Amino acid sequence: MGADIELESRLAKYLDLTSKALAKIQAVPPTRSFLKGGADDMLQMARSYFDDALHFQKEGDLPRALAAVSYAHGWLDAGVRLGLLYGGEDDQAFTQYR
Repeated sequence: MGADIELESRLAKYLDLTSKALAKIQAVPPTRSFLKGGADDMLQMARSYFDDALHFQKEGDLPRALAAVSYAHGWLDAGVRLGLLYGGEDDQAFTQYR
């Protein structure tokens, strides 16, 4: 039982964190830049994995839900680190380049 409660708690934490991150993040390359497609792809991957996480959660498959939301946030962090995505100066939601 304890492991299930811990898994549910972690999943809720990361779903909340990633939901807030998705709400604020934006692609930063100019529309005509060759990098714009890469930024858009990263955002789409993050959104797709986030949607997968919600689906798995609804189905009761919490390990897959946690894995999917982790991938979603990984795409966002990678985009921020590469400078393709911008989420403000939020060091809680994103791994910032220092």
